[in-house]
Amino acid sequence: METDIVIVGGGPVGLFLAGRLIQHGISCKVLEKRNKIDRHSKSLGIHPVSMELFHTAGIVKPFLKEGLKIKKGIAFWDAKELGTISFEDCPPPFRFILALPQWKTERILENWVRKSDPDAFIRGSEVTGISQTHDSTEIKFTHNRDTKSIRSRFLVGCDGKNSIVRKLAGIEFIGKAYPDCYIMGDFEDTTPFGSDAAVYLHSEGLIESFPLPNDQRRWVLKTDRYIENPTPQMIAEIVRTRIHHILYGAKNFMVSSFGVQQYSAEKYVHQNVLLAGDAAHVVSPIGGQGMNLGWLDAEHVTSVLKNTLEDSSNQKRLFSEYSKNRKKIARQVAKRAEMNMHLGRKETSTFFYKMMMTISLKSRLNKLLAQIFTMRGLGKWWI
Repeated sequence: METDIVIVGGGPVGLFLAGRLIQHGISCKVLEKRNKIDRHSKSLGIHPVSMELFHTAGIVKPFLKEGLKIKKGIAFWDAKELGTISFEDCPPPFRFILALPQWKTERILENWVRKSDPDAFIRGSEVTGISQTHDSTEIKFTHNRDTKSIRSRFLVGCDGKNSIVRKLAGIEFIGKAYPDCYIMGDFEDTTPFGSDAAVYLHSEGLIESFPLPNDQRRWVLKTDRYIENPTPQMIAEIVRTRIHHILYGAKNFMVSSFGVQQYSAEKYVHQNVLLAGDAAHVVSPIGGQGMNLGWLDAEHVTSVLKNTLEDSSNQKRLFSEYSKNRKKIARQVAKRAEMNMHLGRKETSTFFYKMMMTISLKSRLNKLLAQIFTMRGLGKWWI
């Protein structure tokens, strides 16, 4: 097989990249190891900057149909309300954060790609090797127990934090794990918040509460240690103890634990290989920015590859600018995620932080917070 671009990884980032390349008349193949979409609920927040990308791509309608618009967040100190942050003051037209479980996001994107090119997406494909020349890349992979290969002009790794593409390209992944640990669960919504999010900066640890479609709500709780096997009852007890809300009896749909890491590839390009999404950078999930950052990568990659295929003399400059720019923006996003984590730690539950939050929520800083939480103000890129 031959194609212009091979994308390894058919998650949200790889699928969006494939769809955008096809729209520009660039042939591509997506190699995805999983045989089906993982229904375990992971990322859920789609920020306005991503909605703008979907609007440009002409795929925003199914997201709006299936997602839930979060237009306001309510901030609490322990169980006392401090104020609200409204996203309706943000730039139009998408003045909200869209809540949609990741598996539904992947389903929308996969349907889009398959409709655009039925042969572009190949499930059950595990990459085993890559080799590069100055003007092509050969990718070896297994599919249905057969060993196959495909040649392309460029290869893009969108295959997550354990990226085989990054490893085979010899690109170092630099970073660290944080001590912060969390448990989360999706429950039937028993709160009075409706479509509003709620964040509790509590002396015993952060609690986040986000609405989901179909009258569900996600609870994210900070814990003192990593909990290997969390249960719905454990989440219900922590919520009851910290904020006096009763979850007992509410139907549970998912429960899991997670730690926090921050990593960045030493470089985002190597000869004919580019990295995007978690293959390039991993940031804290607190704030829900990682998946959205990957989509911004994918849009930039689309522009870089389109321009390079039109004039190969631009490759070195365009690839270098991509790596430099995306690393800079990933650092900005990581700092914002660190700020979100910091506010949720026990050591910040002091009178000073409470007063600072109160002042911020009741002053012009409120609009700035809304911009930060919706990923506005990140560095731009130009080609």
